[in-house]
Amino acid sequence: MDSFWVQSAIGAIKAIAFVYDIITLPVYLVLQKPWKRRQDSRRVKAKIIKNDEHELTYRTTDPPRDVHVKMLQENIDTLEKVFNYVAKTHSNKRCLGTRQILSEEDEVQPNGRVFKKYNMGDYKWRTFTEAERQAANFGRGLRELGQKPRENIVIFAETRAEWMVAAHGCFKQAMPIVTVYATLGDEGVAHCISETEVTTVITSHDLLPKFKTLLALCPKVNTIIYMEDQLHKTETTGFKEGVKVLPFNQVVKIGQDSKFESVPPKGDDIAIIMYTSGSTGTPKGVLLSHKNCIATMKGFVDMVPIYPDDVLIGFLPLAHVFELVAESLCLMTGVSIGYSTPLTLIDTSSKIRRGCKGDASVLKPTCMTSVPLILDRISKGINDKVNSGSAFRKALFKFLYQYKVKWIQRGYKTPLIDKLVFKKVAKLMGGRVRIIMSGGAPLSADTHEQIKTCLCVDLIQGYGLTETTSGATVMHERDMTYGRTGGPLTVCDIRLVNWEEGNYRITNKPYPQGEVLIGGDCVSQGYYKLPGKTNEDFFEEDGKRWFKTGDIGEVQTDGVLKIIDRKKDLVKLQAGEYVSLGKVESELKTCGIVENICVYGDPTKQFTVALVVPNLKHLEDLAERHGLQNNTYEELCSSPVMEKAILKEIADHSRKCKLQKFEVPAAITLCKEVWSPDMGLVTAAFKLKRKDIQDRYQHDINRMYAS
Repeated sequence: MDSFWVQSAIGAIKAIAFVYDIITLPVYLVLQKPWKRRQDSRRVKAKIIKNDEHELTYRTTDPPRDVHVKMLQENIDTLEKVFNYVAKTHSNKRCLGTRQILSEEDEVQPNGRVFKKYNMGDYKWRTFTEAERQAANFGRGLRELGQKPRENIVIFAETRAEWMVAAHGCFKQAMPIVTVYATLGDEGVAHCISETEVTTVITSHDLLPKFKTLLALCPKVNTIIYMEDQLHKTETTGFKEGVKVLPFNQVVKIGQDSKFESVPPKGDDIAIIMYTSGSTGTPKGVLLSHKNCIATMKGFVDMVPIYPDDVLIGFLPLAHVFELVAESLCLMTGVSIGYSTPLTLIDTSSKIRRGCKGDASVLKPTCMTSVPLILDRISKGINDKVNSGSAFRKALFKFLYQYKVKWIQRGYKTPLIDKLVFKKVAKLMGGRVRIIMSGGAPLSADTHEQIKTCLCVDLIQGYGLTETTSGATVMHERDMTYGRTGGPLTVCDIRLVNWEEGNYRITNKPYPQGEVLIGGDCVSQGYYKLPGKTNEDFFEEDGKRWFKTGDIGEVQTDGVLKIIDRKKDLVKLQAGEYVSLGKVESELKTCGIVENICVYGDPTKQFTVALVVPNLKHLEDLAERHGLQNNTYEELCSSPVMEKAILKEIADHSRKCKLQKFEVPAAITLCKEVWSPDMGLVTAAFKLKRKDIQDRYQHDINRMYAS
């Protein structure tokens, strides 16, 4: 009976929507000019400039835009010149913002447990002039402490305003910064510090205690500078004798009275030795010159629409090239950056006190960067919210969602439905977000569509690697497709090369396929102290530097790249079928029960298996349906009943995703730990470290194949 009333109500709403469409269509047609959006979406973004039997090379059809031209006119070829230019141009405008933490208080939870939460105030801002002056003083302060130009210096800290100030202080003295992820394990951190032979490390209050043990592994380090905490005094005793431990602000003060002049770097000088988080073993240092960084910035400003009153919320690791270039781009265009953390980002974040607003609600950003993992979690959060509602609310949301998607594909906007329904979802991030840039890993088409639809944003996916300073391709903001990574930037060319072993060839139909190579000014000089690996992955051709990515792509008729596979992720099973592990994982991550997944294929077997980190809420719901509601999380993960139930959920989801039978895992193990960078099983960008995962769970893999 309920179902009858729900269907009747939805039928009536559909009839009203039909009448509304007939009345408003002429108005929307005139005001929104949908044919222009459709034309822009279908427009050819790249042309073939070189074609032979083994490879195809593509170049953008877009000309440089205003900011790119301005950078050429002003001869801005280093990051040091960027900050000098914007300090003059945007002098008293808000530049870098930090949220004030007023106090830390105990908060009793409904279950009686007590958690420490922040009571937070407003954002406090440095102007462009203040930020530039502080960076200059910090750089001179480093010189006073004995650091010399062109000597490496490590930044090992969480994303915050002082990170950016410290980096630009180093650039002003031509000191290459070595970026180390805050989540990298002790061995990895020690490797990065020792390999680059640094004597000075810049860190933060939270990470400083690590050096009580790390200094024994890094004998050359004699100075540690820490960024202070807003609430707590930093403990500076108990460190190795002879090592100076100084607060950040003291170095700035030392620099105020210094007579040292700035030492401007040249374009070819190394700006950053950026350690990739190493999904395949030891972290590698990628040499990024000032020219590399400026090239990608020029490419990005030609693709991403930025306005003077935009505000970026910065919370991804600045040790990740994508975030660093995105924030540098914001500085160049005079955009204010307000800093946040995943623990304080939204009203319901884990460190926000009840009744206190999250950073996004206070800052009200218009732009943000993200990685697919975060977007997948937002997408699952939306689904959970919808599924917990009544049958009518679920049916209504489904109709409105499909209604909006249908009109967007025709080139229209849906202002009324956005205002009544979807803008409420958008308030999660402050209500003003206009554009989200996603990078770091492939974004599934389903998540892409849902985030764009429900958050009322332009979700722009890009593709690039640390080795190409995150530059390669970026979607046009008017592209109405999903799951593609856009056309080449104006600063580089994209090439497809035959990979015979995987049957990826430029002659494949309907689209040419092959390994993706990237050539241009954004391509790195190579790996630090790894000449063999550099010669293997990089090469010069006609005065242009190229990088072999190891990714497999196809270029569609409009010149847009789609990443479809990865060489290292391809496994050939016993019967001869090829399985792309990354592709299967990307599809299965959109299954509600899956928080994270690693698919494994043994070439001597006929099927794949999977290690699954289950989503807690979905696991509990499933347990209740199987009469196991009183069990703990660990007990549920060990339960054969739950294993079987989740395997069925994954099989059902695989059918919806149109996966081949041999691609679907035939057995699974439920993992009791949530994989985090601290455990060493995922990188800081949350890419799987396959070898480490396999080593840790080898016993379970053997068990699955034996069964």
